[in-house]
This record gives sequence, structure tokens and C-alpha cells, in this order.
Amino acid sequence: PFSSLMTALAATVGMGNIVGVATAIVLGGPGAVFWMWLTGFLGMATKYSEALLAVKYRQKGESGMQGGPMYYLTHGLGKRWLGCFFAIFTVFATFGAGNMVQANATATIFNSTFGIPNAWTGIVLAFFTALVIIGGVKSVGRFASFFVPAMIIVYLVTMLTVLGINIEKIPAAFTMIITDAFSGTAATGGFIGASLAAAIRFGVARGLFSNEAGLGSAAIAAASAKTKDPVNQALVSMTGTFIDTIIVCTMTALVILTSDVWMAEGINAASLTSMSVESTLGYGGAIVIAVATGFFAFSTLIGWGFYGEKALEFLLGTKAVIYYRLVTVALVFVGSIMSLGLVWNFSDIMFAMMAIPNLIGLIFLTKVIKSETNRFFLEDH
Repeated sequence: PFSSLMTALAATVGMGNIVGVATAIVLGGPGAVFWMWLTGFLGMATKYSEALLAVKYRQKGESGMQGGPMYYLTHGLGKRWLGCFFAIFTVFATFGAGNMVQANATATIFNSTFGIPNAWTGIVLAFFTALVIIGGVKSVGRFASFFVPAMIIVYLVTMLTVLGINIEKIPAAFTMIITDAFSGTAATGGFIGASLAAAIRFGVARGLFSNEAGLGSAAIAAASAKTKDPVNQALVSMTGTFIDTIIVCTMTALVILTSDVWMAEGINAASLTSMSVESTLGYGGAIVIAVATGFFAFSTLIGWGFYGEKALEFLLGTKAVIYYRLVTVALVFVGSIMSLGLVWNFSDIMFAMMAIPNLIGLIFLTKVIKSETNRFFLEDH
């Protein structure tokens, strides 16, 4: 269960926590953070349901245990076409949010912090991605179990250090988040202002980009867990959303809002978190964030690569996986050197297309979720 949680965290704790939060604040104002929190709390329930169904309806396949929305839509709901619909859009989503977004944001931050050309970052990232994904699921689990806890600790220690220095500004930051969540944000300094609709839109969109709740992606990792009870894994999986949105995203948001950098004119969301840390800790702080960004993006690439492989296996079998891996590695490089506006929009659409069949499955399998949960808590453990 721990290894599958770390694989899921490897995919969710990524650019959504650094660039996603920054983008939400730049486009939706401080109030967007409140709506990120709301998606996090509601997302814990959907993550629980997804993981429970993934373990209950998983199947023994050519490369080990197979599971996820495509399996509970097929074997639980009896709608294979809906499972195929989910799997197809999962493969496409891995190329956008799970790949090119990560590579581009990393290359951008490395370029602004170290002056490294985007293409060089892309080559190195593609090389290491190839090393890990060719090792298969076991190496993914080992990599994630080792690096993800370390990454989160380093990132949080840096965030806590900044917040400790700016502790007197934290109450004002929370006040901004709560008040602006229901009123929008007026223009301040170079910040052009944001409507209530923008706060909700970007708070929810970037919250989902960060924690992936409702997409069904984390259920694919949950299905590979060595556990006999679906509820046991479901309880483990839902903690991933809490760690991601309520802890990591909140830290990032407070660091940004306790600095005055976010109010500067024409601010670049990709480097806002790094600049906010640098304004308190100096260039050393920017280096820590750049390195953390690299690790977060890399772990997300690996996690989403695993999701894409499982979706493709469901559709075409294991023989197609090697071609998927080659495309994945190539797109890491492509993503690092291209302009990413279209890829963000593409990713949001793919996420919506994944969520629709998954949420249909969760709604119609509610009785199964309820009966499994009741059984678990009525038994002696």
C-alpha cells in the first residue's frame, strides 16, 4: 500500500504544487486558494472511492495486477466501451499534463535560475525518464518510494523556513484567501485584479491539476498495491489528496502571498514560487526550488508514464507499451522547447474527458462502495 501511495504521490506532487498554485493566484487572485482547498476536501472522498473500486475489480494481467477506472467500468458497471473511452483519453492526458507541461516548466525554471538552455534540460530529463520507465513498474515503485518522501520534506522545510521568517504576514494572507474567495480581488500594484468567477475557475482547475481527484488516475496505482482489502488501500490513497492539496499547496500559497512578488506587473507564473522564496532566502532559496521542481516534474513524468502504460495495456495489450515509452521520452524533449499555452488547454480538456466516465462509474457503483465500507468497519481489525 505504501509503495502505491508513493507512486500516486509521485504523479500528483508535481508542477501543480509549484506552478499550478502560482498560476491560480496570478489568474484568480488569492481567493483561488480557497477553491483549491474545497476541491481537496471533496477530492478525498472521490480518491477513496476510486481506490476501493480499483482494488475490488482489478484483474491479473500479463505484467501483474491491472486495475483502475477502465476495469471497474468494464467489470463493475459492465460497460467496456466506457472503460475504453477512459483509457484512450488517459493516454492522451499523459502526453500533456503528465509530460510536456512538466518538461516545459522545469526547463523554464532551470533557464531562469541557472541560465541552462531549455534544450539541454530537455535532453537530460528525457535521458533519465528513459532509464526509469524501461525498468517497468517495480523500478517505478522503488524510485517513488525513495524519492517522493525526501522531495516533500526538502520542499516543506524550505517553505516553513520562509514562513517562519514572514510569520507576522501569515494572518493577513489567510484573510486575503477567505475574503477574496467570495468577492474576487481588486487590482493591487501590478496585479490587474480577478473576478469571483476567475477565482473559482482557476482555483478548481488548478486544484484538480494538482491532486487529480475525480480523474481516476491514482486508482491505477492503487490497483497494483499488495493488499487484500479494497477499503484498506482506499484509506491509504485518500491521504495522498490531503498531503498534496491541504499541506503542500497551502504552504506554497502562503509563501507566495507573504511576499509582495505576486503583485508585480507581468509576473511569470512558472517562476513566481521561486521568486517568492528568493525574495526571502536569496539566490540559495531559488536554487532549492529549482532542484525541487526538477524532482517533482521527474516523479510526475514517471507516475503518469505508468498510468499511460496501464491504459494502453487495457486497450492493446503489452506489445504496444514499448512504442508508448519511446513516444513518452521523445515528448519530454519536445515539451521542454515548445510554447505551452496550447498544451495547458489541451491538458484541461483531456482531464475533463477522463473525469466524465470515471465519475459516471463512481455514481453508479455507490452501493458497492457503501457495502464494502460498512463491511470493513463492522469487522474486527
